[in-house]
Amino acid sequence: MSYTQQRLNQISSHFGPGGSKKGAAAIIEKHPDDIVVTCALRTALTKGGKGGFKDTAGADLLAGVFKAVLNKSGVDPSAVQDIAVGSVLAPGGGATEFRAAALVAGFPESTAVKSLNRQCSSGLQAIADIANAIQSGMIDVGIGAGVESMSSQYGPGAVTEFSDLLESHPESANCKVPMGVLSENMAKDRGVTRASQDAFAAHSYQKALAAQKAGLFNEEIAPLDVKWTDPKTGEEKTITVKADDGIRPGITAESLGKIRPAFAKDGSIHAGNASQISDGAAAVLLMKRSTAESLGQKILGKYVAASVVGVKPLLMGVGPWKAIPVALEKAGITKDDVDIYEINEAFASQCVWCVNELGIPAEKVNPKGGAIAFGHPLGCTGARQVSTLFTELKRTNQKIGVTSMCIGTGMGMAAVWVSE
Repeated sequence: MSYTQQRLNQISSHFGPGGSKKGAAAIIEKHPDDIVVTCALRTALTKGGKGGFKDTAGADLLAGVFKAVLNKSGVDPSAVQDIAVGSVLAPGGGATEFRAAALVAGFPESTAVKSLNRQCSSGLQAIADIANAIQSGMIDVGIGAGVESMSSQYGPGAVTEFSDLLESHPESANCKVPMGVLSENMAKDRGVTRASQDAFAAHSYQKALAAQKAGLFNEEIAPLDVKWTDPKTGEEKTITVKADDGIRPGITAESLGKIRPAFAKDGSIHAGNASQISDGAAAVLLMKRSTAESLGQKILGKYVAASVVGVKPLLMGVGPWKAIPVALEKAGITKDDVDIYEINEAFASQCVWCVNELGIPAEKVNPKGGAIAFGHPLGCTGARQVSTLFTELKRTNQKIGVTSMCIGTGMGMAAVWVSE
């Protein structure tokens, strides 16, 4: 029996008394007021400080992906009433330059723009905010986006000094513990071995390399022409960036096993099994199904539900473990109804633990690799995952996906999506 037939049989079994649909069958059903995605694109993700976007401002990346969404979707820019942009490091939240980027991209002055920061989930939170605004009737068409230039804005300056009041409260003080340190502590607390982390990380690289070679990222990536200065010669060139440049060949668990721990002499976390510092942007165009049909927009899929939860600051890595079941419950489905999980690989330690605790089959998790292999531009990731998810669901003729991530200071977020 083919996978498609198995899936149809599984879905057809999700009926309640009197034939009323429930579970997967219910969320796959189409309704005029569904919040749908008609375009989801991202830039390539490039290595912080030395990749293709090292000399490009974050707002310029955002303008580029905005233009790509307008070109690919064909939507009238004046139809887009609001844009929400997630970003973590930009001064002032990026509010001023993101509005400017929207104008440069071709949106009229009538299109409103806001920035927001929920750390690693900022891109997903931006999408959820737009979906909620559409659902409530506040707007009809909007874009949820995310961007980060870690090349220009990542470093000690991104961390705020705490007042005596915040330092005096134990859990409050834990909110500023560096990610690597607290992830190291979590790995020890939850018994996640170095071997399991390195094996997971190596598999991420191998999946991403295979996907890149097969051109599986091409559909989701919008090529950008940018200025780039050659670090060896100082010569400024115009280059076209159209592929993730952090993906490396030849990575194995054995090769990763030779790298020294980064945060403790007897530790398990290092540069090879943690997410890469990267630059990138992504944008997702949303509206109601009825609006999409009236505008002649091609529908990629729909947004179903989202969750956001809090966990202990020192255990921020468990965020997806707590957030995913909440999102599934809101959607009315079980973990087994989901075909693909895009779970951000902030650290292999936290991703391994969450996947194992949730009992998710490894083959359903990040089938094209994840942030360990191609990067985690903080504010961008939540929006990037949506483009990655929809292209893979479509390619493999599967239906239901989940995106999720852990969040600094101790939170988790997740969302459920259906491909069409």
